[in-house]
Amino acid sequence: MMNTANIPDTDTRAQFVRDGHLVVQTGLPDEFHQAVYAKIDEVFDKEGNVGNNILPRVPELQLVYDDPAVTGALQDLLGPGYIMNPHRHCHLNPAGNKGQSWHKDCYVFDHNLRHPRFRWVLALYYPQDTTADMGPTGVMPGQHWYRTISDPDPTKATEREEGLVGAAGTVSIVHFDAWHRATANTSDRKRYMLKFQFARTIEPQAGVAADGTTWEENGAVSDDVFRWLAGDAGLAPGTGEGLGAAIDSLRSGLPAERAQAADAIARSGSAGDAVDELTVALTDDAEAVRLNAAYALAAAGDGGLGSLAQDLRREAQASLPLASAKTADNAHGTNPTAPVASHALAVSKGAPGVAADLLDDSHWLVRAAAADALGNMGVAAEGLADRLIESAADEHWWVRRNALEALGRATQLGDAALERVTRSVDDEDYRVRRNAAIALKAARRVTQDTVPALGRMLEDDNRYNRFYAANALRNLAPVAEQAEQVLLDHLFTSRWCPLTNADDRY
Repeated sequence: MMNTANIPDTDTRAQFVRDGHLVVQTGLPDEFHQAVYAKIDEVFDKEGNVGNNILPRVPELQLVYDDPAVTGALQDLLGPGYIMNPHRHCHLNPAGNKGQSWHKDCYVFDHNLRHPRFRWVLALYYPQDTTADMGPTGVMPGQHWYRTISDPDPTKATEREEGLVGAAGTVSIVHFDAWHRATANTSDRKRYMLKFQFARTIEPQAGVAADGTTWEENGAVSDDVFRWLAGDAGLAPGTGEGLGAAIDSLRSGLPAERAQAADAIARSGSAGDAVDELTVALTDDAEAVRLNAAYALAAAGDGGLGSLAQDLRREAQASLPLASAKTADNAHGTNPTAPVASHALAVSKGAPGVAADLLDDSHWLVRAAAADALGNMGVAAEGLADRLIESAADEHWWVRRNALEALGRATQLGDAALERVTRSVDDEDYRVRRNAAIALKAARRVTQDTVPALGRMLEDDNRYNRFYAANALRNLAPVAEQAEQVLLDHLFTSRWCPLTNADDRY
């Protein structure tokens, strides 16, 4: 009899791609959630919000994220070997709280570029029954692709909102780039929500079939993400529809009609016949039109690559202020949305060489966006290790960061790559050091400097870098005997005791 335990539910996966979230229910009993709620309440009363230490203070939370329903959903979306990020937060929404504005979360002191091919998700757990009047997390279904919405002010925004309500034990898996907010708590009860982050560590592997899913909008983008999750980076079969009406709408329709037209061209199988019109659409006022036009140019093959390369260069230079602007979608000025041409180059089979050529551009943000595109290609960029090694020594830290990320995703780290990544563990920039450690996690061998460098990183000034160094050492133990000893020595020194608190110090 076939074991179906680890076969993805394509309908659930499609829902996540379309809406940007899905809800699962743990199998833990009500008494468990009541006990967790009581323990969180006690911690808040005695110590306040303990930030990342909420897990060691309430270690029972691990059972929630180890629940089969939760692990099954996370593995389906992030693949085997996904990791829990050490950034964890308990959000208290007290009675009478007015709620938040719409925003996107930042990638905990890193400088990721947002991209439809997601590698991070949020997992939101309610330890109490949460109804609409208790201020649940609100999300905007289908808006996770976009850098902008009608208005961050919830009283002015026109997009559809959905409240993530549920019984105690509900865990909502949310696309990291989803527009979301805490809604107003008009009840007389407090609402706790535990927000933990999880990340993919390996590129998607071939799995279930990816054909046969239909989308109401953004079909080309959704198709790519859905097929990528299934380990199939090929284009979906063309619809065979004629382009005449779509080209007319792309030229003169309303914004929604132009976006739909660009998407129809992208999925037609004949996008190469509309390259000129699509190139013009890359500068459309509407973000949805620009996004769908870029994916249509990716579908156009070699004929569209020149337009995408030119537009990546144009948009990267023009968007330099947005790269560090503190906006609703980029609250810390660290995680801008990548140029739509970067999105599209990452999904075009003929694009690796085109993106690699942009690594030589004189503008650092163009080089960074090109390295990001190569990283999002994953194994498709495997033949460009030499170019990425050069970029990993770029003068700008953001280029180095993205190049190391691409190396970690695309290759098994040959000798030259392993040497470069090992040296980068001691880089002056903490984001570069972090991505070097992440890239080393899957190394099949080490240099004489790899383990000592990671050992030094265990004392890094950045708390998240310490985690990734420890994670790398743990995974390198099978190929580097000294890695385990370095890690154990560190952990015995830094071990946290969950029983020790202000009332019970000894």
